Amino acid sequence: MARLLVTGGAGFIGSNFVHHVLDHTDHDVVVLDKLTYAGNLASLDGLPADRFRFVQGDIADPTVVDELVGGVDAVVHYAAESHNDNSLHDPRPFLDTNIIGTYTLLEAVRRHEKRFHHISTDEVYGDLELDDPARFTEHTPYNPSSPYSSTKAGSDLLVRAWVRSFGVQATISNCSNNYGPYQHVEKFIPRQITNVIRGIRPKLYGAGENVRDWIHADDHSSAVLTILDRGVIGETYLIGADGEKNNKDVVELILTLMGQPADAYDHVTDRAGHDLRYAIDSTKLRTDLGWAPQYSDFEAGLAATIDWYRNNEAWWAPTKDGVEAFYASKGQ
Repeated sequence: MARLLVTGGAGFIGSNFVHHVLDHTDHDVVVLDKLTYAGNLASLDGLPADRFRFVQGDIADPTVVDELVGGVDAVVHYAAESHNDNSLHDPRPFLDTNIIGTYTLLEAVRRHEKRFHHISTDEVYGDLELDDPARFTEHTPYNPSSPYSSTKAGSDLLVRAWVRSFGVQATISNCSNNYGPYQHVEKFIPRQITNVIRGIRPKLYGAGENVRDWIHADDHSSAVLTILDRGVIGETYLIGADGEKNNKDVVELILTLMGQPADAYDHVTDRAGHDLRYAIDSTKLRTDLGWAPQYSDFEAGLAATIDWYRNNEAWWAPTKDGVEAFYASKGQ
C-alpha cells in the first residue's frame, strides 16, 4: 500500500484523481491545496476518513511541503493556476504557483528521495493550424503562447532538469483538455452547460472554429495512475483520447443533448491570442504502458457530464453569478 501526496487535489482534475485513486486502488491520499477560488472542499466530500487527509497550504511554502513529502511514498503534482483568461489579466499568480511552487516540490522530493509525477498540459506546444493533419507528440518543440502555458512549459523544464542534474525520480504527462464532474464554471464546457440550466444563452468565442482534443477526467486519472505505476523515470507521456472537436460543435451538441435548438447561442469577442487547434498523439502511452481510454465516445461522456451538473447545482451555484458578471464586463 502506498501513500500519495496530491497537490491541487481540491481542484477539478486533482479531485477527480483523488476519487479515482480511492475507488480503484488501496493507496492512501493526502491532499495539499491552497483553496484558491478554483479549489472546492465540496469536491472531496464523502471520501473515507481512514484513507484520506486534507491539508490547506501553499505548494510554494517549503516548510509545509517538506513535512508532507517526508511522510508519503510519491507526489502527484496537479496544483496550478490554469485559466488562460486569468493569466492574461494577471500573470503573477501563474509564476508564483506554476514555477516557484514546482521548484519547491522538486527540492522536497529531492531531499526525501520520493517518486514525483508532474501534470502538465498540451498548451506548452502552442497550437496547430486547423487544416494541419499533425498532432502533438513527446518530441514536439515547446511554443507556449500565453502566461499560463509559458509557466507550465517552464515547470516542465524544471522537472527535466532535476531528473538530469539531481537524479529525481520523476515523470511528466501532458494532457489535452479535460471535461467531467467538479470543473469550475469559468471553463468552457461547464459554463455552457450551466448557462443552459439557468436559461442563459451559451457564449461562443469568435466563429467557434478553434479545436480542442477532449478527454474525460476519469480517463486522465487512469492514465496518470498507469504512468505512476509503470512509467519510465525521466520520460514524458502525452495523454489523449482522440476527442478533437471544434468549439462550435461542442456548444451545439450541449444544446442538443439538453433539448434546446442547436443554434441557441451567441457569438462573443474572441479571446486574445486564442490558440487554433490542439491535438494529442498518445501512441507512446498506449503502446509502451498499455493504457486505453474508457470514454472513447465524446457524446456519451458529455451527456454524463451534463447529468452531473444538473444533479449538483448546489456545488456550482455559489460561483456562477460572479463568473458571468466577470465575463459580462469583458463583453464575453
